[in-house]
Parts: sequence; C-alpha cells; structure tokens
Amino acid sequence: MELFKVRNKVYNILEKGKIFFILSMLAFVVAIVLVLTKGLALGIDFAGGTVVQVQYDKAPNLDTIRSKLSQNQLFEKATVTPYGDKGEIVIKTPVSSQKVERDASDIIREVLVGTGNFDIRKVDIVGPKVGSELRTKGLTAFALALGVILLSVSFRYEFRFALAGVVALIHDIVITMGAISLFEIDVNLETIAAILTILGYSIHDTIIVFDRVRENMSESKSSDLKEIINEAVSRTLSRTILTSFTLFLVVLILYIFGGEMMHSFSFPMLIGVTVGTYSSVFVAAQLVIWSGFSVNSYREKQADKLKRAREKDKMRAMYENGRV
Repeated sequence: MELFKVRNKVYNILEKGKIFFILSMLAFVVAIVLVLTKGLALGIDFAGGTVVQVQYDKAPNLDTIRSKLSQNQLFEKATVTPYGDKGEIVIKTPVSSQKVERDASDIIREVLVGTGNFDIRKVDIVGPKVGSELRTKGLTAFALALGVILLSVSFRYEFRFALAGVVALIHDIVITMGAISLFEIDVNLETIAAILTILGYSIHDTIIVFDRVRENMSESKSSDLKEIINEAVSRTLSRTILTSFTLFLVVLILYIFGGEMMHSFSFPMLIGVTVGTYSSVFVAAQLVIWSGFSVNSYREKQADKLKRAREKDKMRAMYENGRV
C-alpha cells in the first residue's frame, strides 16, 4: 500500500530541517530540565514498597478507602486505583517489609474494615535493596543496548551514520523521560521494558532510512547528500507512516483500556513511537548531513572495496587452476 507516489516526485522533507532540529533540541533541553528539577516518580520496583490487590464483591467507594488508609500512618502516602474487573482495586504504598512488623495483608484487612466485603488476592513486597539492584540493572541494560547498536550500525554503514543513529536514540529516550516526569508516571520495570522497546523500534526505523540512503548513493548520479536523503525518505514515507500509525493505535488502545497498571508501559510507548518516527528524519538524517559526510568519498571507498574483492577472486581462481 502506497500513500505517497514517489516515482516521479521527491518531497523536499529536509528543506526546513534546521528549524525542526532546533525545535527537537529545545524539547531535549526542556526534558532534561524536567527530569533534573521535578525528578522521576520511582515505582515500587525501584523505590521499594508494597502493592496489594484487593477484590470487592461490588464496586467500592474509592474515596472511603483512601480516607481509611490515610488514617493509618503506614498508608498515608498510599495510592488507590481501579484494576481489572469491576470491584478490583490496587493499593500501592512506599512502605516495605522492613517497616512492618506484622503481615501486610493482616494490616490491610484491619484498615479496610467497613469498606465492604473484600478478599486480598495478592501482596507484592519489594525491599529498597532489591529496588536499587533493579535500577542498576535497568541502566546497565540501556547502556549495553546503546553500545551494541553503535557497533552494529558502524559495521554495517559508517561510524558517522552510527553516531547519528545513537544520538537520535538518546534524543528519543530523553524526551520520553521528560514526558514521564511531566505527567508523573511511575517508573518501574514496565517503563524499562518500554524504553528498550523504543530503542529497538527507533533504530529499526532509522536503519530503514539509512538502507535506502545507501542504495541511493550507489544508484543515483547526484552527489548532493541532502537530495539523496530526501529521495530515500520519500520512498520509505508510506511504510514509515503506516507502521508508526498502526503501532500508535495499538499502544493507544492499550493505554485507554489497559488500566492504570499498564500506564507505565503504554504511556512511554506512545511518546517514544511518535518521537522515534520523527527523529529518524529530522535528527538522525540531519546529523549525517552536518557531520560532513561525503558521497564522493563513500563511492570511492566502495569502488576500492569492490576492486580489492575482484582482485582476491582473480587470485583465488588462478590458485585453483594452478597458475600461481
């Protein structure tokens, strides 16, 4: 399916590239300021605490439950949200097992007396030490992913392409984290999973464009890199829009109907898919242009590689025929 016909037309997408790049950098800086000043709302997985899943026989009054919890010192900062089926709720509190001498489920039962008939279905407790370890492992996974992407793209293309791709990835993640900070979304293991998914999606989208750029450099007679990139982006525009829009719709449905517990995954994905699609053109491609990449030098290197490969094939053939 083609939304844009590019056989005889190339869209001058990078005409306003500098303006869009500057806007991206402003968003990048704002996101950093938000994370540094407002901070991130660490979820139970990282900060430590307790999550209690409670099932009522009918829809409970959440205000009454919150009022009951606030009267107990251990649950003053607890949050109460609907979850799953009608009548089911989730209570999150930063209190961990180290601060509670009794079983958390027994305390919850006592606190919620008078709020209706209920059954405690699950209690998850994460200590601060475990949360710190999970946070360290999450950051390590992110750093390793960036390193592997840098090496693999450098091997496949050129270092300047790889560097542009990695900078675009950092741009996507920082803006996503800024949005998470702004809307006070809990950061937990689901958020880390979303960020790693965004890394994979964004670099895949960027590589699709880079692949077409590489093909155009070999096929086109033009030596203008901006013209070559415009043609590459135009040819992949239909695929990019359809793929991104489809994924965006799926994640949007997950965000709307998945409940509060899924927001830590679906919200970062919504932002990441949008920013990742945009950055493949207006950040990664623009950085390649500003890096001083020379189409002619690239073609000379490719011609030299092809020449050496032919010479090796010739020497191998001569050796096999006993002529060396």
